[in-house]
Amino acid sequence: MNPLSADSGRDHRSQGFFARHYLDGPLLALILVLLSVSLATLYSATGSDANALWSQLKRLCVGLAVLVICARIPPDGYRAVAPAFYTVTLILLILVLVFGDASKGAQRWLNLGVVRFQPSELMKLAMPMTVATYLHATGVSPGLRRLPVVLLLIAIPATLVGAQPDLGTALMIAMSGLIALYLGGLRWRWIVGFAAAAMAAIPLLWYNMHDYQRSRVLTFLNPERDPLGAGYHITQSKIAIGSGGALGKGWGEGTQARLDFLPESHTDFIFAAFAEETGLIGAGLLLLLYFALTARCLIIALRGQETFQRLLGGSLGIIFFCYVFINIGMVCGLLPVVGVPLPLMSFGGTSIVSLMAGFGILMSIQTHRKLVPS
Repeated sequence: MNPLSADSGRDHRSQGFFARHYLDGPLLALILVLLSVSLATLYSATGSDANALWSQLKRLCVGLAVLVICARIPPDGYRAVAPAFYTVTLILLILVLVFGDASKGAQRWLNLGVVRFQPSELMKLAMPMTVATYLHATGVSPGLRRLPVVLLLIAIPATLVGAQPDLGTALMIAMSGLIALYLGGLRWRWIVGFAAAAMAAIPLLWYNMHDYQRSRVLTFLNPERDPLGAGYHITQSKIAIGSGGALGKGWGEGTQARLDFLPESHTDFIFAAFAEETGLIGAGLLLLLYFALTARCLIIALRGQETFQRLLGGSLGIIFFCYVFINIGMVCGLLPVVGVPLPLMSFGGTSIVSLMAGFGILMSIQTHRKLVPS
């Protein structure tokens, strides 16, 4: 007998539906609720566009299928393939710079004929998986000899994604690796040193930014400097959020999105469209839903029985929360606009699949736990 749950000694075949399919019931329920809210908001934000709704629904079905597949793979399998996964994804990022499809001034997509996708989304999974694998193999606490290796693993793909250019995704990839490094026991003196180095590098970063990226930072500091140009997105976003009041205008009654005053209302700024229709109460409930989902991810990570599982699960849970924090902060004008979508809410393809794969990995960590002999 090879029980999968640390809470029960019954044979796997005698357990319930979720255990038989290696799914975590609470996590799956929270995901499905968020997806339902997403579809309703998307339908309203696009002006009742059935084609957009159907397109997103197909993407969600693919994502859920990926989740189920990833949940069935034991955590040891992810540790075994992590180096190869990282290497292949790195090659794909190089191919994007050479042969990638360009859109809106950015070269981020790779067209394979059958499918068009962003390899940077795969790196969001490959990065924490590889760092967790390395720290598991060499010892949790990264010392002076191992630290440069981990930083190099993080810097190479982040630089390639930043060159597309996609600064937001590059920062998220770097953060996913750094979070795993922090959870691995990085000493505080190194953290303080990195923070000081980052502050010192700000002038260099500013010098190497594209004009539109500098404009976003300046707009963040003073949105009124160009209200009809660079500041238009954030100005209209704050108008939409504020006009919702406490109770909102009602589903399908959001004028900012429906009258096209709010740009990207179904992608990066979907939270503003949602807040306009549901108000402060609805936005607060959505945040509680995100907190609950993040908490469940971290609980699963804490229950991991190996260093690799705890580092990978913790990284996936924290980086998910970072996506939410950055997007909502961006939409509310508290952070610069960096093009990070709202997880499980924004319209998209590759990002949905990569998120679902991450949740599948978390479910694998939860459902493949073995009983520890007492």
